[in-house]
Amino acid sequence: MSGIGRRSFLKGSVAAGSLAFLQGCGRIGKQGRAVTSGRPNVVVIMTDDQRSDCMSCEGHPFLKTPNMDRIAAEGARFANMFVTTSLCSPSRASFLSGLYAHAHKVTSNFTDYPADLGSYPLQLQKCGYETAYIGKWHMGEESDEKRPGFDYWITHKGQGKYYDTTFNINGKRVVKKGYYTHRVTDMTVDWLKGEHDKPFLLMMGHKAPHTPFTPEEKYEHIYDDQEIRYPATAFDLDTKPRWVKERLDTWHGIYGPIYGFRKDFPDTSTEGVARFAEFVRAYTASIKSVDDSIGRVYETLKATGLLDNTVLVFTSDNGSFLGEHGMTDKRTMHEASIRVPLLVRYPRLVKPGTIIEQQVLNVDMAPSVLDICGAEPLKSIHGKSWKGLLGGKTKGWRKSWYYSYDYEKQFPYTPNVRGVRTDEWKYVHYPNGDEKPDIYKAELYNLKDDPGEKRNLIDDKRYAGKVKEFRAELRRLMRKTGALPDKMPLYEGIKTALPDEKIR
Repeated sequence: MSGIGRRSFLKGSVAAGSLAFLQGCGRIGKQGRAVTSGRPNVVVIMTDDQRSDCMSCEGHPFLKTPNMDRIAAEGARFANMFVTTSLCSPSRASFLSGLYAHAHKVTSNFTDYPADLGSYPLQLQKCGYETAYIGKWHMGEESDEKRPGFDYWITHKGQGKYYDTTFNINGKRVVKKGYYTHRVTDMTVDWLKGEHDKPFLLMMGHKAPHTPFTPEEKYEHIYDDQEIRYPATAFDLDTKPRWVKERLDTWHGIYGPIYGFRKDFPDTSTEGVARFAEFVRAYTASIKSVDDSIGRVYETLKATGLLDNTVLVFTSDNGSFLGEHGMTDKRTMHEASIRVPLLVRYPRLVKPGTIIEQQVLNVDMAPSVLDICGAEPLKSIHGKSWKGLLGGKTKGWRKSWYYSYDYEKQFPYTPNVRGVRTDEWKYVHYPNGDEKPDIYKAELYNLKDDPGEKRNLIDDKRYAGKVKEFRAELRRLMRKTGALPDKMPLYEGIKTALPDEKIR
């Protein structure tokens, strides 16, 4: 199909589209060449640290996200999308590979994605898709080199900056002046407007709303008049393990450096509330620019005639605490940390306004995209395709899943975490604390009655049988995914030292 423009390609493929889609990419047609006609394009937009309730379609009290809402209204909103490790690099690797962190080996933010590890971009690339990555990659801190599985890439080292980031554009380093969200969107729109002879996968990575929360100038004061209160669980730590209180004045605690090391608990002073409100306003305001970006991508797809033949996906690598349980950041298994947005628009498969209640995971992204594109699946992975859920096929879907986080020396504020979540219950285990039940006691929540995780039921003898059941389920799930024996890192305790400035 060399030399055929994108619009001509799509127009000419309509008649053969259904047959080609069924044959699938990576399979050989009668002419001895890969079948490419009729396959959808895929655009995946990922934010950094955006919790699921920070969209107006999820009922946020003041943040308005009309472009996210439009995808939900015209497609599907997954109401229960979770990450299996709430940390940027491990979660991103799970999105790409369909594997838990113990299997893909990207267990911290300092590990590059293995060049020999399978991924859904690699699978699509092998079967004739054009692939591009633009924006924040964040697997490893020091490399901005070519990303595995992508023909075209624009990315940078580590976190990048909200202003004037140095991007590696297909091997050439260029400083892009201006606000990160705008520059990445400009480059994404330019790429979409180019000529493409094949169906494509485009992945777009935003920096926002990751710390340090930095709204663009026009949104910097948009919520100055919005009243912000501490969440209901900010100071209600009586039933939590003691390490949670030890974390309060660390980099990831509500009284850490972000809040000026205030020591009184609880701090409901005027100064304390004002500083907290500033923190929340900046986080939500930075999402406004992301929503604008999504609108620009949507309108570009529409203007080029590609929109309805494109699987448009919006998600985030993990959530973020805004004071819940006395915490900032992520990493733990509490809801604000693990629950993220997932919106999918693709009219060929999804009825407008679909809401999917089943629990889906980041490891499900790879098999789902490949399934929708008719591509050969990745082998021996942990995720499963949610393509059927888009059409209401729920039989046989998972009833439980397990969570895993490994302690980091660079960020010594959270112990090793293992846990199980079902539709109605959550059990959280801190394996280094089995002999220290006060400091590292487990957590048990009835999510149906207590969605905010206010009351830890682990000490309630009425639930001893439930705890035993979940301990067994945790081992079963870990055994099933090859995570036993559990090779967790050495735990050195909760510390108050600040992380190196360049990795924050």
